[in-house]
Amino acid sequence: EEYPNRYKKEDIVEFIPDNESFSYSADDLIDYFDSKNIANLLLINPDNPSGNFIDSRGIHKLMEWSGSKKINLIVDESFLDFADSQEENSLLNTEILKKYPHTTVIKSISKSYGVPGVRLGVIASANTELISFIKADVSIWNINSFGEFFMQIIEKYRNDYQSGLQEFIEERKWYTRQLRSIKSLNVYDSQANYIMCEIREKLSSRRLTEILLTDFNIFIKDLSVKKGFNREYIRVAVRNREDNQKLISALKELF
Repeated sequence: EEYPNRYKKEDIVEFIPDNESFSYSADDLIDYFDSKNIANLLLINPDNPSGNFIDSRGIHKLMEWSGSKKINLIVDESFLDFADSQEENSLLNTEILKKYPHTTVIKSISKSYGVPGVRLGVIASANTELISFIKADVSIWNINSFGEFFMQIIEKYRNDYQSGLQEFIEERKWYTRQLRSIKSLNVYDSQANYIMCEIREKLSSRRLTEILLTDFNIFIKDLSVKKGFNREYIRVAVRNREDNQKLISALKELF
């Protein structure tokens, strides 16, 4: 919730999906915001924590609509690399950005490459006035030497990275099936590196988080403090097979 935390509450128009699956499409956003007086529309794609994803066809429809409404569209692609077809869906493309200058793309390299301590990110737009303002506003030493070195060598491992993403996608499919075998959980589809689950048992998400941490040395995300949730939800990270199996075993023991 870092984005809304930067605004006054009265300046924010929230969209919360009106369904049990927390899913939404470009059409849902257009229908909801078409009558709203907004200057900017922010989309996290895939979404956090639901993992909901809008593909390139929907995103282009959203860009056409926001352009006609004179609305700045901000798309955060920090988790896009984990989607099934990330290369086809990314807006980090010169021709796309030139065609839709009202669109700004943000991407956290820390998320996609699993290097949060390096603190790297990208912002891209054909709006040269906006980019000039951001350049002037950001401190001169905006990345450290570790981040600079990482950026120098990152392309060297491009093929390894893409191969790793394919392995990750297959692991997520397996992990999702295993989680769905636990009757006490309602597991949501995800295109990110995490999966959201609803707890159907008479056990709070906070209590489950405490038990997993103290008894099994496993840390998950309790979503009870997140806005928009009125039942018990957790978010679990997709990790390697050993770690994923450890959580599955713990949940089966508890439920």
